[in-house]
Amino acid sequence: MTRKRIVAGNWKMNTDLQDGYTLMKEIVSNVHVEDLDKCEVMIFPPYIHLKTFINTINGSGLVLGAQNCHYEESGAYTGEVSVPMLKSVPVEAVILGHSERRQYFNETNETVGLKAEAVTRNGLIAIACCGETLEQRKADQHFDVVAAQVNEVIAKVEAGNTDKLVIAYEPVWAIGTGVTASAEQAQEMHAHIRSLLEVRYGAAIANEIRILYGGSVKPANAEELFGQPDIDGGLIGGASLKASDFLNIIRA
Repeated sequence: MTRKRIVAGNWKMNTDLQDGYTLMKEIVSNVHVEDLDKCEVMIFPPYIHLKTFINTINGSGLVLGAQNCHYEESGAYTGEVSVPMLKSVPVEAVILGHSERRQYFNETNETVGLKAEAVTRNGLIAIACCGETLEQRKADQHFDVVAAQVNEVIAKVEAGNTDKLVIAYEPVWAIGTGVTASAEQAQEMHAHIRSLLEVRYGAAIANEIRILYGGSVKPANAEELFGQPDIDGGLIGGASLKASDFLNIIRA
């Protein structure tokens, strides 16, 4: 099974509209057709950029995504954005359960699972994040922590919607710290995640679901990480804000 790689740029709460437009134009203008033959390139800017960027990204082969959503279709949820709203922009993918959402905004395994169900049911790609803290890894709890996070997602996503499901393993201790999990550590966890997918969906579907690594991915380490058998690309934070770095990661 050859899974098409994904390189996804999560801009987080960075760039005003003009800076974001300049960055997006630079990426779109310099992504090569041969790059897109080998991997899907996804960009996740702040919400306020999405509608503006549609014209920029149209016809480029890149995928535009959102950094979060609510699991309800509509309602009295001031400040929230629903999947149908995102679909109407239109965006094609949504990041769910990033460790920063869990840490700062009290998202739980349950709410991430509900969001994954809503996103995939509506035909958008869900990139569901998981990952342990340094304390949990030191206490040898990392496999159990990640299993609890992943199992809540896959319990809610129907087998018929798994073509829209992507898992992103992001060890919390490697996000924005400059410290990267070794290729061996990352592969070990990715293999563990794939085994969880196999229990839920069977081997055939588990081997089709893409699992990304995120956590201080740079041009210098991308090739080694992406060369692992169960690592299907990366969810890129800081390096996605510099077009040259992001493009070099894509080419890795």
